[in-house]
Amino acid sequence: MSTLVLVHGFWHGSWCWSEVIPHLVAAGRTAVAVDLAGHGLYARRPRWLTERPCDRAAVAAEVSPVADVSLDGAAALLTEQVKRIGRGEPVTVVAHSAAGPVLTRVAEQAPELVAHALYVTAYMPASDTPAVAYTRIPEAAGDQVAPLLRGDPAEIGALRLDLATDDPAYRRGLREAFYGDVDPVLADAATGLLTPDGPLGIMLGTTTLTRAGWGSVPRTYVLCAEDQAIQPAVQRRFVAEADAAFPGDPMSVVSLDASHSPFLSMPGRLAEVIVRNG
Repeated sequence: MSTLVLVHGFWHGSWCWSEVIPHLVAAGRTAVAVDLAGHGLYARRPRWLTERPCDRAAVAAEVSPVADVSLDGAAALLTEQVKRIGRGEPVTVVAHSAAGPVLTRVAEQAPELVAHALYVTAYMPASDTPAVAYTRIPEAAGDQVAPLLRGDPAEIGALRLDLATDDPAYRRGLREAFYGDVDPVLADAATGLLTPDGPLGIMLGTTTLTRAGWGSVPRTYVLCAEDQAIQPAVQRRFVAEADAAFPGDPMSVVSLDASHSPFLSMPGRLAEVIVRNG
C-alpha cells in the first residue's frame, strides 16, 4: 500500500494523470502526479511558440530553452519529489514513456526509495545504453512520432513538436501518434496542453545497472499493444534485455490493448493494473 508517484512522459505534464487518480483514490491508494524536468511548471517555451506572426524558420532552428536539462538533473528532481512525497518511506513510481530512464536512474541510485518501479509503455534502456538508441533499432520502424519532429535535435537540444502549426495533417499525426484510441474531443484537449520541447539530454544519458541498485527493485512493465509512439516490439525488447541482465528476477508484464496514452483511453483499467502491481 505504498504511496503512488505518477510521472508523465515527454511533452506532457502531471495533468495527464487527472483521469487515473480518482480511480486510484477510490481504491484506497494515495497518489500524487509530478512534473518531469523541463515540463509542466518546469517547462520553458521557445519564443517561436507564442510570437506572432510565427517565425517558421525558428521552429527548426531556435535552440531549446530546456537544452540544459540532463538525465542527471531530471533524476535529481524526481529523487527530491519522491523523498518529499514518501517522507523517507519507499514509494511506487509509475513512469510513462520518456520518464522511464529517469525512474531507472532513481531506482539505481536510491533503491531504498522505490518500493516498485512500474513502467507504462516507457523507455527502459539496458545498462549503459541511452534511450535514444532505441529510436534507431529495427523494432522501432513505423514509429509515428519521428516524422513529427522538427529541427536537428543535436543542434537545438530537444525533440521538438511544431505546436504552432495550422497544418491539419500534422495535427492529425499528433493525435494518431499519441491518442489513437482516445475520444477525439479529449485528444484535442490533451494536444492543447502539450509543450513543444522534450529535453534531448534525458534521452542521451545512461545508467549503469547493478544487482544491488535497479536490479533489487520489484519491476512491472505495462505493454501497450496498439502504441504508435513506442512500438510494441521495442517494448518487448526492453523486457527481454532486463530479464537477460537479471535472469533470477524476471519482470512482471501486463498487456493492454491501448495506444500510447492509456491514462486517457482507459484510465480505470490502467488504475486497476497500477493498484494490483504497485
